[in-house]
Amino acid sequence: MQATQKIWMDGQFVDWDKAQVHVLSHTLHYGLGAFEGIRCYDTAQGPAVFRLQEHVERLFQSAHIAGMKMSWAQDDITRAILETIRINQVRECYIRPLIYLGYGEMGINNSHNPVCTAIAVWPWGAYLGEGALDAGIRVCVSSFARHHVNVMMTKAKIVGNYANSQLAKMEAINAGYDEAILLDVQGNVSEGSGENIFIVRRGELKTPPLTSILEGITRNSVIDLARHLGLTVHEAIFSRDELYIADEVFFTGTAAEITPIREVDHRTIGTGRPGPLTNKLQQAFFRVVQGKDDTFKAWLTHVA
Repeated sequence: MQATQKIWMDGQFVDWDKAQVHVLSHTLHYGLGAFEGIRCYDTAQGPAVFRLQEHVERLFQSAHIAGMKMSWAQDDITRAILETIRINQVRECYIRPLIYLGYGEMGINNSHNPVCTAIAVWPWGAYLGEGALDAGIRVCVSSFARHHVNVMMTKAKIVGNYANSQLAKMEAINAGYDEAILLDVQGNVSEGSGENIFIVRRGELKTPPLTSILEGITRNSVIDLARHLGLTVHEAIFSRDELYIADEVFFTGTAAEITPIREVDHRTIGTGRPGPLTNKLQQAFFRVVQGKDDTFKAWLTHVA
């Protein structure tokens, strides 16, 4: 991780190395917290945050689902994110707002613990490794299933949910893959450890419906982009074996952006290279986030 200068913590800017919490902070022990991943892109008009309003809204929705009462308004956090980018003087970065339960009382009942908020930014390149965006990655279907909707709240980006993701990710890495795909408890394709997934068959896109998956903001953006480009998109259930016979497969996410998948479970996808629709969507996406296409200019919030 490339350190920057300051981290925003409940209204104060703290030096990066001094942004600390007590070891008995509640979220550290019990995992109830909420966070977001947001990207800021360098454009000809200066740094611009991708879909800032939607990310902040989802952060507050996650906190609400988790029963965490925020002491800040959405506008406060929006301003704090932009100011954190400014004070760190970065033109392109990853943004991590975190809502967590701080030091107070130990035990499952968290009602007496303070709800704290922090915002950090730092430079972060290709999430799934150098060359992933161009050449694609190798993935496996994990032995770990995605959460059932009544086990964990799947519409919330809750800290503890990602224990499931970490187990799947490390299983994939230890087996020599780049990433994991998780199935839902019915055995249908759900999502990656931190990404949504799309397949292409017969010239049409298909992505799992919003049942057991997080409602990804990049996922929604890709659906809008695809339809703008005249492509057909279906939100539909599909099985593991349909992955194997797809013409193209790709992940979407704030960190992953649009990452092609060239192999699933030792089975080559299509030609083994990123396909034409993946490339088309990827190029369209980067033109938008880099401020080179005004079609979706409302998605960008300029920092200056």
